[in-house]
Amino acid sequence: MRATLPRPFGPVGIIDIGSNSVRFVVFGGSARVPSTFFNEKIMAALGKGLVMNGALEDKAVSETLEALARFRLLGKEMGLRKLHTVATAAVRDASNGPDFLRKVTALGLKPRLLNGAEEAELAGLGVISGIPRAMGVAADLGGGSLELVGIARGAVGEGVSLPLGVLRVGEDPRVADLIPQITAALGKGRLRDAALGNGLYLVGGSFRALGLLDLKLSKHPLPIVHQHRITPMRIAELRAILRERPLDEVKQVAGVSRSRLPTLGAAAALLDALMHLLGPRKVVVSAYGLREGLLFRDLDEATKAQDPLLAAALDVGEQLGRFGDHGAALDQWIAPLFLDDSPMLARLRLAACLLADIAWNAHPDFRAERAVDMAVHGNWVGIDAHGRALLGRALSSAFGGDGGFSKSLLVLLAPGENDRAIAWGRAIRLAQRLSGGTETLLRKSRVELTPKRITLTISPRFQALYGEAIERRLRQLAMSLGREPAIRFG
Repeated sequence: MRATLPRPFGPVGIIDIGSNSVRFVVFGGSARVPSTFFNEKIMAALGKGLVMNGALEDKAVSETLEALARFRLLGKEMGLRKLHTVATAAVRDASNGPDFLRKVTALGLKPRLLNGAEEAELAGLGVISGIPRAMGVAADLGGGSLELVGIARGAVGEGVSLPLGVLRVGEDPRVADLIPQITAALGKGRLRDAALGNGLYLVGGSFRALGLLDLKLSKHPLPIVHQHRITPMRIAELRAILRERPLDEVKQVAGVSRSRLPTLGAAAALLDALMHLLGPRKVVVSAYGLREGLLFRDLDEATKAQDPLLAAALDVGEQLGRFGDHGAALDQWIAPLFLDDSPMLARLRLAACLLADIAWNAHPDFRAERAVDMAVHGNWVGIDAHGRALLGRALSSAFGGDGGFSKSLLVLLAPGENDRAIAWGRAIRLAQRLSGGTETLLRKSRVELTPKRITLTISPRFQALYGEAIERRLRQLAMSLGREPAIRFG
């Protein structure tokens, strides 16, 4: 059955007035996995004044209003279908917050002040949107607050908001001082044990910067922060590094913005405190958070249930393919060769098939490089570094070789997975050459695997499809599978 393409829903804009940053993001593409069309932020530090006098500073307010006026004009010219404007902890807690919101309204915007529970809910939904099987606690760290919310089976549970943002706790707070505050907020509810043996999912710019620092310091072969795991033992090491090394050196290593650097020590201390209290089995960074949660909450249940990786691959494959979507049919065609694939591998194999036509318009000598770059570095969610490496290896093979696939990524693969991904690619390559990239002709043939051979069967009426190029690719695929090639017309 043909997959159904997610319908375009944008452009939709979100102005997120946070305690540390103020950001304008425009989303488009498909509703399930929206693409970022435009993204701009200023580090206004609205929440900084709360520590001193409980009010938003005049300078921060002025900078924010200037940025909001610009964002409104941009949104108008972009023809947005919808523009959300939301404000969070700093505005919520400031004595002059209502006056600030009136000024925002005077600009022609319609600001919505989120309460702590809703802010936590949206952060949790954002995590679920990008990591559907997430189970445990989502922790959204902003400038003015820390939200914690339970997540399991695609839904959010109870959540709390704590006044422990990075602008409030100081640059290097003591973990011993943070633990009692978090403990009191959690109380004896289910949230206290939700992460025990499960996951702690980190949301927010400071946590993401901390994850990026860990990636760079560990010389990870694929420094993409979404779904990066920070091992518990690394947290103490990161705190020590942030204390001992000059910030300029940290910036050079991690590549984070200078305005984000002073908050990293606070983020590391808060993470340390959460580890002590919640006891998670794993710590995972999420690139998706409140803004994506806001979009996800508005979706119908059928769209929410879509696999984000496959939905995005389907969308991209449809846009870049020569003759429309045929990725699902391609996967069905090669599936008999890989019946022992686990569900995880079968999912990635389908993603590779959905993307099997993405580089046809590149220079012939660089098609593999183009395909690998999109697979490995694409703006995907619902996939970790291991999955990206498998996807890249398969598409490198599908487009004719090792071009563009860094051998350093092989360390991310389990034993046997490199050979399996190469075989996926060669099967895709055979199918694409046989059918010319069209679904109709693909269905005039099939492949079968037995202990000794791989047999390509073609309908007698379409015997002319078989030729030297098909024979060569069948032979290459058979070699990958340790079988003898055979052809049958019938």
